[in-house]
Amino acid sequence: MRRISGISALITSTATLVACSGETKSGATGDSSAATVAAAAAPQTTKGDLPVASTVQWTSLIDATMTQWRAWKGDAMPTGWIVTDSMISKDGLVTDLESRAQYANFELEFDWKIGKVGNAGVFYRVTEEYDKPYWSGPEYQLRDKSMDPKGENLLLASGAAYGVYAPPAEVTRPLDEWNSARIVVAGNFVEHWLNGQQVVQYQLSSPEWMAKVKATKFGEFANYGLARRGFLSIQGDHPGQLSIRGMRIRELP
Repeated sequence: MRRISGISALITSTATLVACSGETKSGATGDSSAATVAAAAAPQTTKGDLPVASTVQWTSLIDATMTQWRAWKGDAMPTGWIVTDSMISKDGLVTDLESRAQYANFELEFDWKIGKVGNAGVFYRVTEEYDKPYWSGPEYQLRDKSMDPKGENLLLASGAAYGVYAPPAEVTRPLDEWNSARIVVAGNFVEHWLNGQQVVQYQLSSPEWMAKVKATKFGEFANYGLARRGFLSIQGDHPGQLSIRGMRIRELP
């Protein structure tokens, strides 16, 4: 996987921040936020060691009320989603979800489990200018790996920036097991993590990114991935079972 340079400037710019410590949602020790804070100014290589200000707090996005979500371009939660205290799930085709808040720079974590032939995604920096959320916001792909048992098209594998950047390998767990996901977005810098591994790293608006997008179906949408701030969206309009639990976010400078 290609790495992006600039780590020295980034470490210098974050040297005065206070490092976090403790246990992450997935059980790993230390602060998992790896790439954050000043990455907007200087994108860099992998970052599990960069500090984040201790004042940056996590916010839970899923609870029994689901007040932080609504139907895509709607006012209320759509039918078909099953909600418990910290988990949402669906079985079959339902309406996509859209967050009520918009986010620019953030770290998002959640656990997910998908059913046979399940296909879904989590989108970020989504705008409402198009009919579908995936026409404006990049996607963290969630998919049953048995749909491509030989891993012949990793652009569609879980953890991919769907259709644009592929993970180096398929690291999804079996269907009956939970997977852990993490998305870091800071300026133009983006990381996708899956089950503790960084599987995708890219820079929005870079020449490489622009060329890759132009070669996909997203090339027809002039503003795809260009919003500096936008909604989150959870895909429901594809077949299969999907469960997401423990979703939380913290906004970054």
